[in-house]
Amino acid sequence: MKAIDLHTHTCKSDGSYTPTELVDYAIEKNLAAIAITDHDTIEGLDEAVSHAASLRARSLPSVEVIPGIEFSTKYDKQDVHIVGLYISYEKEAFQNALGGFVDSRESRNIKMCENLQGAGIDITYERLLRMYPEAVITRAHYASFLLEHGYVRSRQDAFARYLGDHTKYFVPREKVTPSQAVELILKADGIPILAHPPLYHMGNDRLEALISFLKADGLMGIEAFYSTYNNQDVRDMLRLSEKYDLLVSGGSDFHGANKPGLDLGCGYGRLYVPEDALRKIKAALPKGV
Repeated sequence: MKAIDLHTHTCKSDGSYTPTELVDYAIEKNLAAIAITDHDTIEGLDEAVSHAASLRARSLPSVEVIPGIEFSTKYDKQDVHIVGLYISYEKEAFQNALGGFVDSRESRNIKMCENLQGAGIDITYERLLRMYPEAVITRAHYASFLLEHGYVRSRQDAFARYLGDHTKYFVPREKVTPSQAVELILKADGIPILAHPPLYHMGNDRLEALISFLKADGLMGIEAFYSTYNNQDVRDMLRLSEKYDLLVSGGSDFHGANKPGLDLGCGYGRLYVPEDALRKIKAALPKGV
């Protein structure tokens, strides 16, 4: 049985691979399927889906490309990510909702650039857009800019000094709630998945309260496999998936060069998401999708 990877990023958000390059790499890694789940954007989906289809049309090796997204949301003052799989991203209502997220992110980025200018850094939002055309600008792009222009020694240094949540230069972005993200994904005929729960360090009671709350809103799955999980994390997530009748998903959270050492399909070397998990996810899709 082949492996799958249901959590990946391209250069359209904060990854380093183009959508085409990511599809080609998934084929090289002999994966059965990948989901492209860029942060709050669908800009890379058409390219990836079309490239995979063109390979199949020429009877060349290909891979299933699952249209997805990863919403950055806020729950009780804490970041929580919701992944959507098999979204009908062409729907006008879904695209309009995403447009609001883009406007919010742009306002935040302009303010962050102004803050960094106050620290003596020669940066503007327009300059970032020229350096990273067609990408949704995230803090990963700021870190790359600071490193390339000699303001910091490393990406970690960039976050410690300028980009971290507790630095004076950081500007939080207005975020949707997890419930709103679940609703948007369901309206786009997709499967809403709670991404990497152990990373939130909520404690068992708070995490279960979140899952129970979102389950009532329509949450359908949980990431039981992830690059940084240990064996206990996997057991805990599988237990929660059974307790709350949730589909099992998982992925590497691949970002290419922006997460060194983390590889597609296998994470840091131990990750394996079985193809059988995808069969069950497909079975849960709305009829006709």
